[in-house]
Amino acid sequence: MSTLVEITSEESFAPHLASIPPSALIVLYFHAPWAAPCAQMRGVLSALASQYPVTTPPTVSFISVNAEELPDISEEYDVTAVPYVVLLRDGKTLESISGSEAAKVRDAVERYAGSGTSAGSVNGTGSGNNTIPPPLTAVPREDAPTTATQAPVGAGGQGAGAAAALTPEQSKEALFARLAELVKAAPVMLFMKGTPSAPQCGFSRQLVSILRERSVKYGFFNILADEDVRQGLKEFADWPTFPQLWVDGELVGGLDIVKEELENDPDFLSGFSVNKATATA
Repeated sequence: MSTLVEITSEESFAPHLASIPPSALIVLYFHAPWAAPCAQMRGVLSALASQYPVTTPPTVSFISVNAEELPDISEEYDVTAVPYVVLLRDGKTLESISGSEAAKVRDAVERYAGSGTSAGSVNGTGSGNNTIPPPLTAVPREDAPTTATQAPVGAGGQGAGAAAALTPEQSKEALFARLAELVKAAPVMLFMKGTPSAPQCGFSRQLVSILRERSVKYGFFNILADEDVRQGLKEFADWPTFPQLWVDGELVGGLDIVKEELENDPDFLSGFSVNKATATA
């Protein structure tokens, strides 16, 4: 059976891809150790991989990448949050899936690679150890609206069983549930414009520098890549601008507030420093 292969260096990534036939489906999984949903998604993909026999040449390949340790690969595939799954074939992206929705990942893999040899257990209907666990958190909707509280596009054309469109109130409630999980995805979470290696505003760049200077281990979310999060977080946090820094699920504020906190208490972020963790280990 196939397995989920971990890429450990950026230098080994390109040769590994080159060793896979262009016609094969590549399932590229980006994760980070601080994000709890990633552990679930690893189980999902490992279960899926086990349904596909090893062939020569391979017809499907499952690859795992640490998004933080290998940032150049993450940037190449526009990874803005984890878990994040990219399906590739012949050097082209077929589909990208952000979030921990197991059913959506399973359906995408089976759509492009077939159902494997034991689809029952992957679907959660059979017995055995490969059953996919239920999703942990809300993820972006298909046909996402351009504003946070707009009702999503209806599921017309998907058959009689398609769900009716949510009302604006239901849409907002679902978004806020997702945001409540996002702000707690890491002990220190930065919602910024761009990514740490490529900030797209001066304030975000300065806040990244502050965190790096103090060796703070943090998660980030590129709000430019998700309009729902960008607009919804303003209301959810009652804070209209970005970047926003969250600590232990509580909003600290923007750049000015963080600077003020550090002036009043130089050890404000020291508890989240990688150096401190190493020293006390």
